[in-house]
Amino acid sequence: MHMENKNVENQTSFNIENENIKGQKGSHFFFAAAVLVVSIFVSATVGGFFGFLAAKNGAGFFEAIESGKFGNLLSIPKDSQPATIKQNIIQEDSAVIDVVKKTSPAVVSIVISKDVSNTSEFFDPFGFFGQGSNGNGGGNSTGGTQKQEIGGGTGFFITSDGMIVTNRHVVDDSSASYTVVTSDDKKYSAKVLAIDPVGDIAVIKIEGTDFPTLELGDSNAVQVGETVVAIGNSLGQFSNTVSRGIVSGLKRNVTAGGGISQPENLTNIIQTDAAINPGNSGGPLLDIDGKVIGINVAIASGAQNIGFAIPANQVMRVIDQVKSTGKISTPFLGVRYIPVDSTLQKQNNLPYNYGDLIARGSAITDLAVIPGSPADKAGVMENDIILEVNGTKIDNANGQGLTDLIAQYKVGDTITLKIWHKGDVKDVSVVLIDRSNN
Repeated sequence: MHMENKNVENQTSFNIENENIKGQKGSHFFFAAAVLVVSIFVSATVGGFFGFLAAKNGAGFFEAIESGKFGNLLSIPKDSQPATIKQNIIQEDSAVIDVVKKTSPAVVSIVISKDVSNTSEFFDPFGFFGQGSNGNGGGNSTGGTQKQEIGGGTGFFITSDGMIVTNRHVVDDSSASYTVVTSDDKKYSAKVLAIDPVGDIAVIKIEGTDFPTLELGDSNAVQVGETVVAIGNSLGQFSNTVSRGIVSGLKRNVTAGGGISQPENLTNIIQTDAAINPGNSGGPLLDIDGKVIGINVAIASGAQNIGFAIPANQVMRVIDQVKSTGKISTPFLGVRYIPVDSTLQKQNNLPYNYGDLIARGSAITDLAVIPGSPADKAGVMENDIILEVNGTKIDNANGQGLTDLIAQYKVGDTITLKIWHKGDVKDVSVVLIDRSNN
């Protein structure tokens, strides 16, 4: 996405025509004299008025004017407005500084290392991960392999015994090893505990005690325009980099991907203009109280100051599962679908302009309903339209699509789907299962 902004200055041209009027010098003299008389009259009147006030109030009158405190008659707050603005700026800066001091110790850098062939070059977009003989990482001709740093990310402590949350795409390479570097430059070997198969969330663990933790806030209470702070391992090199911005938008739906990773759909996420760079992935997006309202996950390629974060409430469900069961269980329905809108309704003569149409994918193996899935057992069929989940209307435009609504429930929950099926509307009950079991 590329946007070019041009500052166009609106210039209105005024053409003034001067006429040379011959033989009318007297009229010009009369006009000038009249202006002079009026000026003298106004000056005398204003001067007399201020003289009267000075006589009534003495020398304090001029001090009152200078200080801007002459009652309601003359109020000239000479310095009060700049002082107020300066005070507000100082207060806001102090709040951000307090947030950084409070939260930075709980933010960690994650270093990704891997055995790399000495005879091959690996992609090094920033020119500092693993310096080889050619300065680009790798490229040696000595043969064999050596462990090199190939990337970096961010995370933060959620338990005092070393449990850390980050993005899935930071730690999803099973052949790589991961090292956590704390704010005091101590290094720990990390173990991947759980990876969310749907959301871009993962939990890792290091050994230790008494680690500082961050508190998750209520992302449903976040408002557009509020101040936020991002902390992360920018570019995998500058640990605990701090940036400040605002919440630019809510309930965004984007497709994210980069490098060799597969694109993924991120729904109902937070948009911010706080500077987020590669390496910030998995780091916290904090409100002015120092609570985590999101996990920084992606940036818009080719744009400026457009970053995205997974809402804290989505993360909280994952953390609770890992704490209680040691794994992430994702509820699974088993359908492929296309969001219904007014355009799709007109093109296919559908009775509704909302909901999700059950449809097969582009490949012959991309079935509309997965055999043996909860949807299949409940009788859901291709070309059905799912309209509601447990009484909540499906509204894709506002982050209330089928996937978003299903994610609010747990494995084993029974939900009711309202479905349009071959001209009739009916309710069906579905028992959600774990995606990993399908």
